Amino acid sequence: MRIGIPKEIKPGENRVALTPAGAAELHQRGHSVYVMRGAGQAAGFSDERYQHAGALLLDSLADVYASADLIVKVKEPQPEEYALLSARHLLFTYLHLAANRALTDALLASGASCIAYETLTDAQGRLPLLAPMSEIAGRMAVQAGAHHLEMAQGGKGILLGGIPGVAPANVLILGGGVVGANAAAMAVGMGAQVRILDKSIARLRHLDELWRGRVVCEYAVQERIDTLALQSDLIIGSVLNAGAGAPKLLSRALIAQMEKGSVLVDVAIDQGGCFATSRPTTHQYPAYIEEGVVHYCVANIPSAVGRTATLGLTNATLAYVIRLADAGIGALQTDAGFRGGLNIYRGQLTHAGVAETFGMPFSETASLSLESEFPYRK
Repeated sequence: MRIGIPKEIKPGENRVALTPAGAAELHQRGHSVYVMRGAGQAAGFSDERYQHAGALLLDSLADVYASADLIVKVKEPQPEEYALLSARHLLFTYLHLAANRALTDALLASGASCIAYETLTDAQGRLPLLAPMSEIAGRMAVQAGAHHLEMAQGGKGILLGGIPGVAPANVLILGGGVVGANAAAMAVGMGAQVRILDKSIARLRHLDELWRGRVVCEYAVQERIDTLALQSDLIIGSVLNAGAGAPKLLSRALIAQMEKGSVLVDVAIDQGGCFATSRPTTHQYPAYIEEGVVHYCVANIPSAVGRTATLGLTNATLAYVIRLADAGIGALQTDAGFRGGLNIYRGQLTHAGVAETFGMPFSETASLSLESEFPYRK
């Protein structure tokens, strides 16, 4: 298989899809790995290390796409990359299509087959390729929230953990999944008063047993969300509908009633955001104030720690990349969880959540024949 690793060109993106160690694993299995020059530099991986691992260096995005059949990325293709994709390509990356109709249309038109990290599941129904980035995003959400509670950032001037004699901040976490659990761990560690809301009783029971009263775990109903939002200093939105748009949990009217200088961190912004006033921001300009409330809505939070994130991502994705390199699209045929990552197949939309978001028709992956579709070149 000819595998391409482009340099990420999304603003503020410091990760790379594959470490030199991952490239060496693929090279040792007889695959050709093409890495764009400078692709790993921001994450601390030099071109020389990729060369030593057996990768071939190319000068441009166009060269990488032209040389490779399997394109492995971190973030969704940017508009400059749309025309570089064709029907012979297999794309493996984070896509978050439900938040981006233009990208969805472009990938459908390209004829490429596109597998999304964020909808691939394992045998237990978990999201193994989303998990490491969710762990980072959850922990960093609290760091960012604590920073933006400072008055210099527009916040109300509250120290997250308080001091003796002064109460700590109230932190509300909407969603008790991987992001929410990691956010809770960080917020508890910093001394905040923490409350998690979720709709899964089983998940709430697990978190309650884990924290034994240190975190209050409640069932999420809208009335309770609204009440607690008005009492909170920092709210972290970590809800996930895999592959689909995020639900809007706080209305503009409700946000306008919150204390001025409160902080919203919308980790779900990749999927459209879970607050009515959310819009994507970047690491360069991470926050804005609307309705008197500070909004932190960075769409690629883990990129701030690009080296840690790259290592964690490669650890999670490499086994799947190897399977795609060894068997092509046929690797999905006998693995329902892997097949669940397929969002677009040769001009057909294959994810129900994305189709519902945009009101588009879709094809069931179970009805597709995924064997021997690609003339991969050694």
